[in-house]
Formats: sequence, C-alpha cells, structure tokens
Amino acid sequence: MRFMLDQAQTDFGRTVDRMLGAADTPHAVRAWARGEHAPGRAVWGRLAEAGVTGLAVSEAYEGVGPLPVELAVAYVAAGRHAVPGPLAETAAAAVLLAALAEGGTARTVRAAEYWLPRIADGRALVTLAAPDGGPYALDADAAGTVLAVQGEELWLAPGHGPVQPSFDPGRRLARPLPGGELLARGPAVAAAAAHAADWAAFATAALSLGTGLALVERTAAYAGQRTQFGRPIGSFQAVKHRLADALIGLEFARPLLYGAAVALASSASGPAREARAEVAAAKVAAGEAAYTAARTALQLHGALGYTDEYDLSLWIRKARALRSAWGSPSICRARVLAP
Repeated sequence: MRFMLDQAQTDFGRTVDRMLGAADTPHAVRAWARGEHAPGRAVWGRLAEAGVTGLAVSEAYEGVGPLPVELAVAYVAAGRHAVPGPLAETAAAAVLLAALAEGGTARTVRAAEYWLPRIADGRALVTLAAPDGGPYALDADAAGTVLAVQGEELWLAPGHGPVQPSFDPGRRLARPLPGGELLARGPAVAAAAAHAADWAAFATAALSLGTGLALVERTAAYAGQRTQFGRPIGSFQAVKHRLADALIGLEFARPLLYGAAVALASSASGPAREARAEVAAAKVAAGEAAYTAARTALQLHGALGYTDEYDLSLWIRKARALRSAWGSPSICRARVLAP
C-alpha cells in the first residue's frame, strides 16, 4: 500500500503547526500544571477555530468527521507544541457518545446531542475514564464533564476526587467520583468503549510522534550551538548517530500511524480486530520512538535537559507519560500478536 497525505491535508498540518507555534504553549503548560486553565483554553480555542476539535465528531452533531487521518495530522502538530489538556480523551469521548447514541436510548441520544456540538466547536473539554486507560480521568478539573465506563455501564460522574501529581505537568490526574447519572448499560457499552479506547490510543500515538519530533529538532539545534573542544558538539560522529537513530525511529513510526488512521476510517462503526492491531502497532512504535528521542535529548543536553526552568523538560516528561497512556508497550505488543 502506498499512502501519502494529499495537498489539503499537508496544508492543514502546516497551518495548525504555525498557529500553535505562535501560541506560547510552554507558558500554557506551566499555568495548566498550577491549575490555571485560561492560557490552555486559549490554545484549545485556536484549535477549535482551525477545526481540530470537530475532527472526531460527525456532521450530524455539527462536526466534520470522523476524520482519523486529519486528526493524526493535527495531533502530531499538537504534540510538537506540547498542547496541554485531554486531547485524546475528548476525541475518544466523542466517539463513545456517538456510538451509543446510534440506536440507543433517549438518554444517550440526549447526552450526544448536548455534548458533541460543544466538543466540535471547542466549548467543552470532555474527559473519559475507561478500563483500557486506567482508573484516572485526565484533566477532570478542567473538563466540562467526566465520563466513566465501569464494566458494561457508562456513567456521567458527579465530579472527581483530588487531583494527583503527574510526571507530565500538562496532564493532571483524578479519579471520577462514584455514582452520578447512568447513561447506558449493556454489551453495547463495552463495545463502544473498546472502539473509543482505540481512538484514544491512536490520538496518543500521534501526540507521541509530534513530541518526539520536537525533541529531536530542539536537540539538533542545541547541538549546533553548544561547543566543546572548539567545535559544535553536533559535528561529532557519536552525536550525529544518536540524533539520526532517534529520528529514524520516529520516521518508522509515521507510516504505522497513518496506516492505523486508514484502518480506523474503515471501521468507523465499531471495534475491529484489524484496526485494533494497527492502532496498537502505531502506539508502541510512536511511544517507544518518542521515549528514545527523550533519552537522547536528555543525554545531549546534559543536566540542562531536566531542569524545570528549561522548556525541553516539558517534552521529555510528556514523552514518558504518553508512552504508557492508553496502553503500555507490553499491552500494545500483545494486541499486535493476538490471534
């Protein structure tokens, strides 16, 4: 299969990338870590204006999707700029609500009609706690609502517990409170949650790829400026090899990501074995490549790389957190190899 982005998709990615490049996202991440969401919401507002928040929402609910290829393009750019907030979870929640509203009860239809247009135009951040993602809901303190999947039940949680410290300052964790409003019950919930988890893993893979690219770009620029023995350290063969290995890993992950996008597009109505394996392959490849890029960046920057005051630490921490979000490497490998 030969797959390349068309001109419109390429231009869309460049537009989102330029827009985020002017948004001072490091400042937004640091404010987000303190629980100050206004700068981060301003970045989300820019994403909404570009149509990014509507990519996982169908036209029936005022979105433009689901368009997984375009979502991958936009989320790679979001990862490159370390955009804070529940990007993967909001997209997954949109997929979950739409799936349950299709042929569902009046309650699920009402929930979809209320939340999906708000997700599409950027008014609402929605987060999701589901078995595939662990017990925590990401950025529940910033989200308009918290959805919680428990077995074959979907709940609209009444709130969340204390916010837990996170390795990534742009990701705040909290457990949904028990109870609330029961939106749906039955086997359809488990199936829809599995499909939503695939979307969350896919979006996380795109964010990982963007995060890794940013780490390599920043490290290459630093290696060209810092001198040792009268020469830029980037001129040393050992440094070149480390950067080249990191970049090759990311470039090998890129076609897997877009292959997963094609698989998701062909299984828009629900979970499929092939799509789940494609997503898992993309997730483990992008996550491991970004983690390698983070280790490379940390080594070549020396102690400077992990100081809180230096922006690079925001991407290093994000790469580590995304690696295990919505499927650890071992879980993803098991899905790829599952019969």
